[in-house]
Amino acid sequence: MAGFNTAITGLKSAQTDLDVTGNNIANASTVGFKASRTQFGDLYATAVVGAGSSNTPGAGVTVSGIAQDFSSGTVEFTNSNLDLAINGSGFFQLDDGKGGVTYTRAGSFELDKEGFIVSKNGKNLQGYGLDAKGNQLPLRDLAVDQKESLPHATENIGLSFNIDSTLDSSKLAAVYDKNNANSFSYTSTIETFDSLGNAQNIKFNFAEQRPVREVYTFQPTQAAVGEVPVDDSGDPNAKNARQIDISGVGIKWEEVLPALTPKVYKPDAASIDALEVKDPRIDADTIRFSVGAAAPATAPVLFMEFNSEASATGDLIIAQEGTGELKATNLADGEPATRKANKIQSFVIHDDSGIATPVKFTAAGKLANETTLTFGGVSIPLDTKMGPDDVGEAIANAQQKIIELNPKIEAVQYNTASNTVYVTWTAEAGEVDDLIPTDTNSLLTGASTSPEPASQKGDNSFMSVYRMYSYLNDSQQLNVGKRVDPGESGFDAKKTEVGPVIIKFDTTNGTLKSINGETIASGGAVPKLTILGADPANPDDTLLPTDTDNLKGLQLDITGASQFSSASIVKKQTQDGYTKGDLIGVSFEETGQMVASFSNGQRQNLGLVAIATFENQSGLQPSGDTEWLASLTSGQAILNPPGTGLNGTLRSAALEQSNVDLSEELVSLIEAQRNFQANSKTLETLNTVTQNILQI
Repeated sequence: MAGFNTAITGLKSAQTDLDVTGNNIANASTVGFKASRTQFGDLYATAVVGAGSSNTPGAGVTVSGIAQDFSSGTVEFTNSNLDLAINGSGFFQLDDGKGGVTYTRAGSFELDKEGFIVSKNGKNLQGYGLDAKGNQLPLRDLAVDQKESLPHATENIGLSFNIDSTLDSSKLAAVYDKNNANSFSYTSTIETFDSLGNAQNIKFNFAEQRPVREVYTFQPTQAAVGEVPVDDSGDPNAKNARQIDISGVGIKWEEVLPALTPKVYKPDAASIDALEVKDPRIDADTIRFSVGAAAPATAPVLFMEFNSEASATGDLIIAQEGTGELKATNLADGEPATRKANKIQSFVIHDDSGIATPVKFTAAGKLANETTLTFGGVSIPLDTKMGPDDVGEAIANAQQKIIELNPKIEAVQYNTASNTVYVTWTAEAGEVDDLIPTDTNSLLTGASTSPEPASQKGDNSFMSVYRMYSYLNDSQQLNVGKRVDPGESGFDAKKTEVGPVIIKFDTTNGTLKSINGETIASGGAVPKLTILGADPANPDDTLLPTDTDNLKGLQLDITGASQFSSASIVKKQTQDGYTKGDLIGVSFEETGQMVASFSNGQRQNLGLVAIATFENQSGLQPSGDTEWLASLTSGQAILNPPGTGLNGTLRSAALEQSNVDLSEELVSLIEAQRNFQANSKTLETLNTVTQNILQI
C-alpha cells in the first residue's frame, strides 16, 4: 500500500523540522547565529500516459529546503573595542591562511601574539591597508603593526590673544629687557616639541611702541688727517667730496635755508623717494646735513629721526665712501637718543630790536598799545604795562582754558630765556594742524632769523603698534622673520635675522592691520610668520643659504589676535608637535577605520575593515562556527568598506546576538511535534487495515 510510504515521508519531514527548530533553540545565545526554517514540498507519482491529476492521490511530502533568516539580531555592547558588529547588511571576511575563506556576522575578535586581528578560532580578519596619506591599499590580514608613535617636531603654532588697549605704553621702561616685565605689555608661552620629541618652550613678548622717536646724530669720520667728506666750499655733492649712504641709498644733497650758518642740506626728491622705499623707518623730512662755515675746519653733522612706530626695531646703517671700501657705522654709544613724539609748536614773543614796523614794544620794553590776543580760542587782554615776559606768563596762565577748548593740547608753557611760548600736543594727536594765534599787532610769530627753538613734528604712528620678540626656553632669542636692516652688508629684501617683528592693530576696531610689514586686507588671510632656530635637535632648522624662498622652521599663525579694551588673555593656543608615544588601544570607526591610540594623544589609522556582500546571501553554505562559505548559488563576495553602497556601518565594542525568537521557535516545536504524531497515526491506521485484510 502506497500509504505506508506517504506516512514515512511525513515522519521524516516532521523529524527534519524538529531538528531545525531544535538547532535554532540550541543556538539562541550564539553570537552572530542566523535562524533557519524548514521548507516542505508535496510528492506526486504521475503516469506516463493518460492519467489525470484527479486520479493521483499523492506520494507524501519532502523537505524542499532549509532557508536561512539573515535578518539582524540584537546588538549588545561590550567592554572590548575589538568586538565588532555590522549595523546593516554584509559579512566579515575571514582567512585561515591556508586558502580557506569564510564569512561571518560574529565579530568576537582579538589580537594574536603577532598583532593580527583574529576570530576566536584563529582566522584572520580581512581588510584594506592604508598608506601614509590615507589611500586604500590591497586586501590583507588586518594587524596592529604600529606599536609606537614616533615623535613629531612642531611645524605649526596657532596663537590668538587679546592685548588690553587701555595699557599706557608711556609707562614702559625705556629700554626693552626680556627679564624686566615692565619693558613689555604682554607675554605668552607655548610648549612645542623638537624632532627628538623633547619638550621646548617658546615665549612671546609683546612690547607696545612708546610715544617716542629715535634721534640719530652721525658725524662722518676722516679718512686722513684734515680730510672730511665735503670740499672747502662745504658742498657735500662736490666731486672731491666723499659719498654718504643712508641705509644703502646714496644721497644727493640740496642746500636749504642758505642764509643760515652752518649751512644746512637736505636730500633731493629722488633720494627721498629711494630712501622711503629702502628704509620706511626713517622720516625723510627730518634728514639734514649741517656743514660749518669754515669747512673743512668744522666737521659736518648728519641728523635724522625714526618714525615712532619703528623705535627699537633695528640699527640705522650709515656708510661713507673712503678709499674704495664701504664702512658701516652705527651710533658711537650703540643706542640712539629719543625724544617725545608730541608735536611742539613754538611762538616767539618779539621785542622792538631790529623791527621797525609794526611797533610791538617800546624802547622801555613795554607794549606800545593795548590789545587782545586770541590764543587757542581764548581771549587774553594785554595792556601797556606788560613786557614780553608778562605776555608769555599771561598766555601760560590761560593754559587750562586753552586745553578745555583744545583737548588735544597737553600743555602751554613759556620760557623766559628764549621769550618763547611752547604748545605741546598730546602724543596721540600726531601731526595736527598748527594753532594760529591772532592779535592786532602780530605780537607772536613762528618765524625768525633762526630756527624756531624746540619746535618739533608730531607723530602718533606708535599707536597700536607692538614689537614681538620670541625666545626659546626663555633664553635664546629666535628669528621670527625680522628683515635685515637696510644697508647692512649682503642686504637682501628676503633675508631675515634675529630680532623683533612689528605687529599693528587697527586703532578703530582693534583687529589686526599688518604683520611684519604685510598689510592685511579686510576679511583677508593673516600672513604667517616663520620662526627659525626653535628646534635645537635639527641643524637644518634655519634659512637655507642657497634658497631664501625655502624657509624651514615653525609657522606661526596669530589669526584672531586683537587689541580690545579688556583683559589681556590667550584666546586660543595650538601646536601640532608631540613626543614619542606607546600603543594604549585600538578602536574602530563607523566607516571601518582601525584606529590605534597612543600615549602621546595621537591616533593613527592602521587599516580599513572589508565588508562582503552577495547577490544571493541565502545561497551561502553554513560551515560551522557561525561561518558561511560562498557557493555557486550565492555568487562571489563583493568587498567594500563599511557604509559604502548597501554595506552596513561598523560598531565597535558591540556584538550582534542570535536572531532566534524563542517564542516562535517553541510554537514551531509544537507544530513539528503535532505533525510527527499525525503521521504516526496515519501509519498506525494503515497497519490496522492491513491486519484486517490478513484475517479475511
